[in-house]
Amino acid sequence: MSKIRIAIDGPGGAGKSTIAKILAKELNIDYVDTGAMYRAVAYKMQENGIALSDVAGIEKMLEGTEIDFSDGNIILDGKIINDYIRTPEISKLASDCSALGIVRDKLVALQREMGTKKSIVMDGRDITTNVLKDAEYKFYMTATKEERAKRRYEELLAKGQETSYEVVLKDIEQRDHNDMTRKLNPLTKADDAIELDTTNMSIPEVCAFIIGVVNK
Repeated sequence: MSKIRIAIDGPGGAGKSTIAKILAKELNIDYVDTGAMYRAVAYKMQENGIALSDVAGIEKMLEGTEIDFSDGNIILDGKIINDYIRTPEISKLASDCSALGIVRDKLVALQREMGTKKSIVMDGRDITTNVLKDAEYKFYMTATKEERAKRRYEELLAKGQETSYEVVLKDIEQRDHNDMTRKLNPLTKADDAIELDTTNMSIPEVCAFIIGVVNK
């Protein structure tokens, strides 16, 4: 297979990461979870007590930050942080820090570099419109905010994290607003991306559709 890049954008809870992971396995290519990269930065900021307003502190922190993916894990400075970055608090901070130019410049550079070297599946908020504008395949996944909140709520409960549906729904609504109204590369559907409303679609149905497009 020649090198292919599958770019997936969409709001939180639309199922992008779940689908991207399955696609990577089915197509035997690497999965790059860009949202997790921003969550990793947010987690490190929180752990080091660095405020969102401390631009100099964030810039210094980024200089010594290493983020990698291996066997489905996200690794921050040598530590697997999968279970620490999916809380509503980290979600909010990740959305906020993703609007900072210094953070986006650092991570986008890493993401683009990955795309020049190998076949990948990459999902996030501005992959089709900014990071991989020349990707061979582009998709915009969405679902109703109620369905997305339900999915995220059940995911958190399964991980033993206490919260409420109302809190998760409010977080989803706030993240949507932040992502879609930020000045720097806001979340929007690329003109050449295929839109997929996954509200009433199963995971196998979504994967089958995308694989069908790629196989054509």
